[in-house]
Amino acid sequence: MNVEELVRASLREQAADTVTAPADLADRVLAGRRRRRARTLAGAAATTALVIAAAVAVPAALDPDGGATRLASEVSRGKTLTDVDQSPPRDLIAVGDQALAAYFTVRMDKQPNRDEIMTRTYSVLDQKTGKYEVDARWAYLAVAPGLRTAAVLERQLPAERVGILDLLTKKVTRWIPVEGGVGSVEFSPDGERLIATTYDKNPDHFYWSEKAQVNDTMEPQRVYSRTGFAIVDVESGESDRHEVPPYKMEGDLEGFGSGEKLRFNNDGTLVYEPINMDPGRIFRDLRGKVVAAPPKEEHVDLVMAPAGLSPNGELVAGGFAGGARTTATEVLDPGTGKRAAKLKGQELLAWADDKRLIAWDIAPGGNEFENRLVLITIGSDKVVSLSGARTPKDYSPGRWEPVFAKR
Repeated sequence: MNVEELVRASLREQAADTVTAPADLADRVLAGRRRRRARTLAGAAATTALVIAAAVAVPAALDPDGGATRLASEVSRGKTLTDVDQSPPRDLIAVGDQALAAYFTVRMDKQPNRDEIMTRTYSVLDQKTGKYEVDARWAYLAVAPGLRTAAVLERQLPAERVGILDLLTKKVTRWIPVEGGVGSVEFSPDGERLIATTYDKNPDHFYWSEKAQVNDTMEPQRVYSRTGFAIVDVESGESDRHEVPPYKMEGDLEGFGSGEKLRFNNDGTLVYEPINMDPGRIFRDLRGKVVAAPPKEEHVDLVMAPAGLSPNGELVAGGFAGGARTTATEVLDPGTGKRAAKLKGQELLAWADDKRLIAWDIAPGGNEFENRLVLITIGSDKVVSLSGARTPKDYSPGRWEPVFAKR
């Protein structure tokens, strides 16, 4: 039974059956261009945007004609849906607790002065049809828990406001002004708050004046212009902003720190920031003060292993653990950081449940760039393909990056 048949069947059953809608968002950081291009097989797939959020209950949505409509992601709950013949995917991909809520492609737009601007184009799950449809209006999009709402930024970054987008009607229901100029936005695990990272320059702008050698060529570079972040209450629109410039250790060389976007930690009580030096990440309280890592999140690395902490908190996704000719990943003990199990795959993207993960892995007969979404299981060598393989290299417009959400 395909997604459209599931939707129709669900509508027939709705009067006699009440279903709790899915929830949760996964989206992750798009790592710096210089770091990504210099990466070997261990990080060939580490450009996925992914942040994990916790589940909340969402009622059946109302369509524009006033009738009750089951969300496609809700109808598919408990089923494994694949689209192994398509890349990028056309039909809903879902397994375990996770659904592919959206994906985006990236292009580098060259400017007359040799600068480049990175532009994302999103394709978002249509909750009526279960298919992905392009929505090119937004520079940045984050899906809320439940896959019913998204937060969006207009094309000109940094933006002065955040839009709340209804994913059923595809209309912005309201705009929330945010002081400081927003370059990225992510939901809290409960979906009630947003963290909006603020900048005084477009974080997706690469400047030729800051060029550096990447492999064998000179390339323009980003300017780390982050100024801070704002915690935004979604319902009221009220926000609380704090200054947090790019992180820099005492005595550190200029520019060696990080000006990456900020996001909530696993339970939404702290702010997480990846940095380009040991220990690879820092945690802050909700006012921006650096604090110790939570005991179970000390070894979380959302850049190299965006799946993060397992749902039961007993394992944490680790990085690449393969070699020059083979792929492998690992999961770690969150308390010690030591390997708990070695798995298939290149990069662990999201936990489907406490034992299974969605990952990138090389397609049979392909190279490290020809990877597809797969399902892997702790303690098993079985690999289940979920999507077709990405074949274009690097920043080709056809190279898509997934955004997951818990259903």
